[in-house]
Amino acid sequence: MISVEMEIKPRFVEFIPKDLEEGVFYISGEYATTAHRCACGCGEKVVLPLHPTDWRLKFDGKAITIRPSVGNWGFPCRSHYLITENRIDWAGDWTDDQIAAGRRRDARRKSSWHKETLPSSAEPTTRSVSQGNWLRRLYQRMKNWTRK
Repeated sequence: MISVEMEIKPRFVEFIPKDLEEGVFYISGEYATTAHRCACGCGEKVVLPLHPTDWRLKFDGKAITIRPSVGNWGFPCRSHYLITENRIDWAGDWTDDQIAAGRRRDARRKSSWHKETLPSSAEPTTRSVSQGNWLRRLYQRMKNWTRK
């Protein structure tokens, strides 16, 4: 069920639309999330949160790159791909054991990151607000860049 469409176009939005256009990668910097239709063509909605413990987005003014790979293990298609400079690069299927190991690794990484970044009782709790402001500024810069 792999689609012949091997390119995806970035579209910066404030809100992710309810109906996603095929071949479009929606990016909400305001809410640090992305969404697109599964690259295999099955039509499933794929949501990727942008966060150091989840996915990272690189935008060079024309093209996007997302890391790590997109593994749709919960969908019937079980598609697995990378998005590199707007291109879909297919990756191999993972076994159930590989998926379980990957999920454990992700859980450990998230747990470790959150333990390191949680404010202590003596520290003001403005850290998450300032991180949100940083994301909003980044989103605004990317939006302005695409209007040039």
